[in-house]
Amino acid sequence: MHHLKLDKTWEIHLKDELKKPYMQELWTFLVHEKQSGKIIYPAEDQIFAALNLTPFDQVKVVILGQDPYHGPHQAHGLCFSVQPGVTPPPSLMNIFKELSTDVASQTPAHGNLESWAKQGVLLLNNVLTVEDGKAGSHHLKGWEEFTDKVIEVLNAKKEHLVFILWGNPAQKKASKVDPHKHLILKSVHPSPLSSYRGFFGSRPFSQTNSYLVAHGLGPIHWQL
Repeated sequence: MHHLKLDKTWEIHLKDELKKPYMQELWTFLVHEKQSGKIIYPAEDQIFAALNLTPFDQVKVVILGQDPYHGPHQAHGLCFSVQPGVTPPPSLMNIFKELSTDVASQTPAHGNLESWAKQGVLLLNNVLTVEDGKAGSHHLKGWEEFTDKVIEVLNAKKEHLVFILWGNPAQKKASKVDPHKHLILKSVHPSPLSSYRGFFGSRPFSQTNSYLVAHGLGPIHWQL
């Protein structure tokens, strides 16, 4: 676990964090879980995929998710995204619905959001690992503190980022983001349980691009 590759631009900001006792305990926990035969998602080389696909100096937008998906072949290290060939889960289908009404995009035939990540959209989960079939199984093992640090560094060292916060956990997670330096877009979560209470019609994608363009930054090409 200690050999997980982390993009150099992130490592500069996170290397001290990675050495902290809580992170050492987290690695020990993950190694132990794997050694005891448990299946952990995503694959080891994809745990830091969000950070590796969106280097620190290229981050323009942050979308916060909760846990990785806990079904086989789904999670690959980017929040809300699934691997090619996997049916997009309900929340992602609702994201695509809002995308099509907001920026007139075609509904994609797949649920892989890598092209967003490569354009500067950090697709960060709160917790970066999960046990097969057990949602929330790696809560409070240390990941929350680590991903808080990621947000803290972005908030402090960058300006004119867009934070897209869907649902209360994401909003709580980014409560320390400075609204004078960054744009914060909030709505209910895109899950079928809440999407009709204000996710549809919230237009986060066009608002993000208007803000980026207004600050001389290129817009995100949201069409997948």
